[in-house]
Amino acid sequence: MTEMTSGGFTRRALLGAFAASAVAAAPTYSNAAGFLRGAGDIRRIRMYSGRTGERVDMIYWIEGDYLADAIKEINYFMRDWRNDEIKSIDARTIDIMAAAHNLLDVSEPYMLISGYRSPSTNAMLRARSSGVAKNSRHLYGQAADLRLASRSVGQMYSAAKACGGGGVGRYTRSDFVHMDCGPVRSWGS
Repeated sequence: MTEMTSGGFTRRALLGAFAASAVAAAPTYSNAAGFLRGAGDIRRIRMYSGRTGERVDMIYWIEGDYLADAIKEINYFMRDWRNDEIKSIDARTIDIMAAAHNLLDVSEPYMLISGYRSPSTNAMLRARSSGVAKNSRHLYGQAADLRLASRSVGQMYSAAKACGGGGVGRYTRSDFVHMDCGPVRSWGS
């Protein structure tokens, strides 16, 4: 339902104008790397794990500062669920995920397919599939494989690519998108 204001503007357009003004005036925004501009002055990440049943929905960055407790919780959430091994997730990967999520304009949380992978898990997955890289960025806490029920793989892929912040892989048959903070590149169909 669209709400109209007395001046004939929609509520959404009016809120968008106010948000654009606030963002344009924020000094941290203008100095941010290109892909972070979609993340805003407050960065939030929303995910759930179909493997563990866990959920995370939190602000992890405010006005230029990462919140240590939030990052610690994200690291735990994105652990290798097969052996509970935890690795620090590169904050750049979290930023790319948050920026792409904002560009998709959804409130639905990402479903985390894979975050950090221990060497033993990566070796096991490589033995099962030729699509798993020997030196995967998952091993370094620099990648995530994600899904959204309300958006297609193509839409997610396009949003992540628009961030221009790292690698983006499209896995249409497996219904997920890979996002990492490595060199800017893309692959998949």
